[in-house]
Amino acid sequence: MDFELKTLTPARICAEKCDALIVLVAGEMNAGTDAVSKMVTLALKAGDFENKAGKLLSAYRPEGVAATRVLLAGAGDGSAKSIRTAVHAAMVALKNTNARRVLLSLCALPQAGQETARAAVLACADAAYLYSTTKSKPAEQKLRQVLVAVSSLAASRAGFEKGVGLASGLALAKEWANRPANHATPTMLAQAARDLGKLPGIKVEVLGPKEVAKLGMGSFMAVAQGSEEPLRFIVLRYDGGAKTEAPVVLIGKGITFDTGGISIKPAAEMDEMKYDMGGAASVLGTFRALAELQPALNVVGLIPACENMPDGRAIKPGDVVTSMSGQTIEILNTDAEGRLILCDALTYAARFKPRSVVDIATLTGACVIALGAVRSGLFSARDDLAQALSSAGEKSLDLCWRMPLDDEYAEGLKSNFADMGNVAGRAGGAITAAKFLQKFATELPWAHLDIAGTAWKSGVAKGSTGRPVPLLLQYLLDQVDVPAEAPPSAKPTARRAAKT
Repeated sequence: MDFELKTLTPARICAEKCDALIVLVAGEMNAGTDAVSKMVTLALKAGDFENKAGKLLSAYRPEGVAATRVLLAGAGDGSAKSIRTAVHAAMVALKNTNARRVLLSLCALPQAGQETARAAVLACADAAYLYSTTKSKPAEQKLRQVLVAVSSLAASRAGFEKGVGLASGLALAKEWANRPANHATPTMLAQAARDLGKLPGIKVEVLGPKEVAKLGMGSFMAVAQGSEEPLRFIVLRYDGGAKTEAPVVLIGKGITFDTGGISIKPAAEMDEMKYDMGGAASVLGTFRALAELQPALNVVGLIPACENMPDGRAIKPGDVVTSMSGQTIEILNTDAEGRLILCDALTYAARFKPRSVVDIATLTGACVIALGAVRSGLFSARDDLAQALSSAGEKSLDLCWRMPLDDEYAEGLKSNFADMGNVAGRAGGAITAAKFLQKFATELPWAHLDIAGTAWKSGVAKGSTGRPVPLLLQYLLDQVDVPAEAPPSAKPTARRAAKT
């Protein structure tokens, strides 16, 4: 789908030929003499339309307007959140029509700027997304072009371009997360990364079983050994900053299918475990957006990718494995496998001397219980890093919530037979999983995002959300003008609770 940004007067909007015209209405509408302004004024006065976010009023071939259809869309208070709701509702309403070219007018909004334009573009892309890779007769994507009309190009262009770049990254993340496991093996995921390597500024290296064994990634290899599919360790680099500038490292959990291993999961809804590589998909999507936007910073992406299967060679509860860091781990539950592949990736990340490390993982059902599908769980002992990620989540409407990391939560990880166990019981499960990872990031400026509740939707709307690509990209863009050196206040501290 193509996006275009233009400045249009009310008269030009009425005269623009298109299959559908969406007019966002927020706050007080200035009475104009053009046909669309008159339509809005009359509808509001008659009470047939209200500008509450998501409310719609449609008209077919109205007099004085060149568009075939006109949709008035309430945009509430005009905030980015309300814009997203309004545009999404309007685009969904057009999905079953033959609309191929849509004019989206933001001109009636009292304050239309960067955030407005970005929210509008992303809502269009999200509503228009269709998965078709494994369908014999995929539904036709009828919508071809969205022309975004604004009053000022200068005020909107940067946000518009950011939205277009982010939309491409979200589409890639959704595509790979939505693919069934036999169409998204570790090898296929590595090829998707190699394809990104053809884009400007991105380099890719893929390590196989031999290279991973040479590195001593015993924990990662232990998870993969029960599968016929060979593991892959994917290293992506985006070099947009100076060579001497420390990179941000993103680590995405890449379990392309999770049966639970010997600690096998219940059959019901196990198909959704194809989404257990949502963290990996978000890293791929973020790099796709970086290639589009070309910001001036350095970023490394690490994706440990494998399956977790109950083969005769699979790890068993009670087994002890040695991680790349040299620390030993007693496997108490083979379904707590994500942390086992991430811990070796965290050790590998240290070689880049990073300015920050963020791992992203569909890690625990406990995080879904704690935060539902609204916010991702954020864990970090670094106040500056936690605040930066929380702020990025608020700006991008991809929300997270900081969780505690008190040392007492690690007590349950103690083992009589290894340096630690890989689980600590049901209580505080999302926190104890983060405490496990923290043991491998003690020297790193590290944060962990548990996206188990936000990476996909179940039920009728089953599918990937693409989260947290918006949060990650916003965080990275925010770092462009921030000095790489960590401030003195960034010293790790134990936290009991924190509000974003």
